[in-house]
Order: sequence, then C-alpha cells, then structure tokens
Amino acid sequence: MNTFKLVAPCHFGLEAVLKREIIDLGYEISLVEDGRVTFEGDAEAICRANVGLRTAERVLLQVGRFKAETFDELFENTKALAWEEFIPKNGKFWVTKANSVNSKLFSSSDIQSIVKKAIVEKLKLKYRLQWFEEDGSEYPIRVNIMKDEVIIGLDTTGNSLHKRGYRPVAGAAPISESLAAALIMLTPWNKDRILVDPFCGSGTFPIEAAMMAANIAPGMNRSFVAMKWDNIIPVSEWEDVIDEAKELVDLSVDVDIQGYDIDEEVLKAARMNAARLGVDKLIHFQKRDVKDLSHPKKYGFIITNPPYGERLEEKAALPPIYTALGRQFAKLDSWSAYVITSYEDTEKYFGRKADKNRKIYNGMIKTYFYQFLGPKPPKRGKM
Repeated sequence: MNTFKLVAPCHFGLEAVLKREIIDLGYEISLVEDGRVTFEGDAEAICRANVGLRTAERVLLQVGRFKAETFDELFENTKALAWEEFIPKNGKFWVTKANSVNSKLFSSSDIQSIVKKAIVEKLKLKYRLQWFEEDGSEYPIRVNIMKDEVIIGLDTTGNSLHKRGYRPVAGAAPISESLAAALIMLTPWNKDRILVDPFCGSGTFPIEAAMMAANIAPGMNRSFVAMKWDNIIPVSEWEDVIDEAKELVDLSVDVDIQGYDIDEEVLKAARMNAARLGVDKLIHFQKRDVKDLSHPKKYGFIITNPPYGERLEEKAALPPIYTALGRQFAKLDSWSAYVITSYEDTEKYFGRKADKNRKIYNGMIKTYFYQFLGPKPPKRGKM
C-alpha cells in the first residue's frame, strides 16, 4: 500500500500536543513546524487521523514541496508533480485556499489561478484530454507558502476537524472544539479528576472533556471529503476505522464534569449540544455566577475561557470578573486553574502570578494560557 506524507495544521503554539496525538495513533513524525505537523502514513492513516485527531484542523495529503520565488517557478514545479496519481479523469478539483507568509509570491488569487492552470496542463498531457468534465468526486487543493517554500496538497477533510457536529449554534465568542481539546490535553486532567468550567458558554470545554473520558473519537459522527476518493482510499477503510471507534466508546464512565454560566439561553444550547453527542449524562450544567463558584472536593481543575473584553467598553467589566474568579479559586482546596484569555491584567486581578504561561493564537487573537497549579493528589494507597 502507498505511503503518503500527511500534513496536519493546528493552532500556533499547540504543535507538541498534536505531535503526541499522532504518535499515539502509531505514526512516524517527519517534521514539526509552526502551526503544522507532518507525518508518514498510508490510506488507513488518512482515515484514522481524520476520525481520531482532536487537536488538528484538517489532514492534508502532501503532493509536493518546493521553492518558488516567481510565478513561473510555481507553475512549472506544480505541473511537474504526479497529479494523475491522485485526481481521476472526472475529478472535480480547485484550489480552495492559498496562504502566503513572508514570501515573494503573496497574491492568494494569483497563486490559486496559476496552481489550477498548472494541474490542468499536467492532466491534459497524462489523460490526453483538452477538456475535463469535473463531474466526479471533489478533490480540493490547498497551497501554503512560507518563506518562498511551497507545500501543496489535497485536503482530505473538507469542513475543518473542529466541526465535530455537536455544536450547530455556539454562544458569543466561542472557543473552537480543537483548541479546547488541546488546552485540556495541556493539563494533567484525566477522567478521575473533577473539572469545572465557570464560563462554559455553549459547553465546549465540558463536552470535549466528556468525549475524552468516554473515549469518543471526535470525527466519529461526521463525514470527510476523502470518503469518496475510492481511487486512493477503499471505502472499507473508512468503515473499519469508524466501526472500531464506535466499539471503543464507553458512556458508563464515572466522571465529575461541570459547566456553569449566568446565561440560561447559552446553558440551554450547551445541554442540547451535549445531548446531541450523547454525553449529557456525563456533564452537570448549572446557572451559577462565578462569585458563587465552590466545590467540596479536593484536587479539582478549573479549565475556562472567560470574557476577554476585546472592545474597549467591555474591558471595564473585566476586573470584577477576574477578581471573583481568583477569590473563589483561592477558597478551593488544592485545586488547579487553567485560564485562556487575551486580557493583559489577568494575574493582577486574579490575585496571583501564574506558575506557567503559554502564548497561543485563538484565530487572529493572541491569547495566553495561564496555569495556576495546585498540589498533586497523593497516589492511591497513600491517602
């Protein structure tokens, strides 16, 4: 079976988390760069990565990687690639996105047009055709140029992997599912520990935690564009991977996951999202102000995405929110708190300097993942 180079983009700053996920799936890492991890895998790996990766944005099948400082170089290098090995005669193909950073070629529309033209010219030669009907399966193409180095590949995913299918409607300023999963994975939380999100909104942190606890593969209940690439991936591969994922689900797991918010409407959406995925029995959602945050047990986790105050008029409301969060956290017995926010005065009003701090881009917003660490619980048998 053919082995491919597969590229998994992710949020900047979370490459190490994605690398660990890919290794856990059993695949060899080729390269780790800003915002993406490249690994080796066969057709089954494409299925497993799409169904199983929590922190990737998509999975690209790399067709080529080369230098290009001029549009002529971009055209000729693209044309030289073996497109006929991936796109059949009737395949519908287009350049769905082109990104360029710190490169001489920077016009996305021109890059898209030239790459498409180059692929057409190559396939004309190989298939001895002058016109392509493009009435078959879809083969979207993505181009990324960084410092004049071009990575070009087929998008096996389609809609981004963060779209698990459980959140058709999100609350204001939601955190993406893949970012929430990655942040949870940056903490020592596991299903035996308490998790509370006091600003849960549409429920992303609690739901992603419940998925991990119940071993629900994030892509198990959705479709992918490469499911129709029977010239590359047998349909049976997808069926086997999804069936295996379903067999591993354990909804009987005993967990303590809670989500609080002061907005009853977003809580209603959160409950619906959890029910849509089948994890509603694993999460307790409750209307509760952050100033009323409390829990009787020890060694719990707060993992949350509080208001950022991106607009100037909203920032005035933030000091009391972060003060209340810090004050209630201080009353919790041996807990840890993990807070993602762009608010620069977080530590000042939280009332404590973070033990660790990690810069992460949430879309185009530069945020920080503040980590306020509590003591580790004693090992079992020593309590």
